[in-house]
Amino acid sequence: MEIEVIAAKRELQGTGASRRLRHAGKVPGIVYGGTAAPVQLELDHNALYHALRKEAFHASVLTLNVGGVKESVLLRDTQWHPFKQQVLHVDFQRVNKDQKIHVKVPLHFLNGDAAPGVKTGGGQLHHIMADIDVECLPGSLPEFIEVDMGALEVGHSIHANELTLPEGVELVAHVKSENPAVASVSAPKGGAVEEAPAAAPEA
Repeated sequence: MEIEVIAAKRELQGTGASRRLRHAGKVPGIVYGGTAAPVQLELDHNALYHALRKEAFHASVLTLNVGGVKESVLLRDTQWHPFKQQVLHVDFQRVNKDQKIHVKVPLHFLNGDAAPGVKTGGGQLHHIMADIDVECLPGSLPEFIEVDMGALEVGHSIHANELTLPEGVELVAHVKSENPAVASVSAPKGGAVEEAPAAAPEA
């Protein structure tokens, strides 16, 4: 699925210019990387705000259209207002189809309710990580990675190295070596229910 981002070159720079842009319903931004020079951008706030609410926007190779010139980019950073639902700035990085990229990809958890540790053991599901760092060529980037919890027993976990990754996608080196848990089923709260002791006979 191609996601296109429409932008224009930003001629005026500085704090005052950025403030005026935001008052006009625009968001200042930048695209950098590759062999070309960084380009200051302006984008429509509402269009960008709604795009940012979609998971795929954060883990896809995007098509940035600046005045009709298109290039492949990744979303690299977004700055938000401390308490308003307002995007203050956005950063994009150019990607080369022949060079591997390092991206955080969302995890989608499946079959949690069917896990034996939950269904028959009364355990509690825990999604320990929401996303995971991978590297791959831009054309192999998945929108998400599935975590099948269907076989988890009480007290057991699924670790990063156990995930089934799409072809051409691998965990980055530090995740491979650390092999963190991504999901688990803990024992029921309080453990097994014990019978109350019989009351002592009165004297």
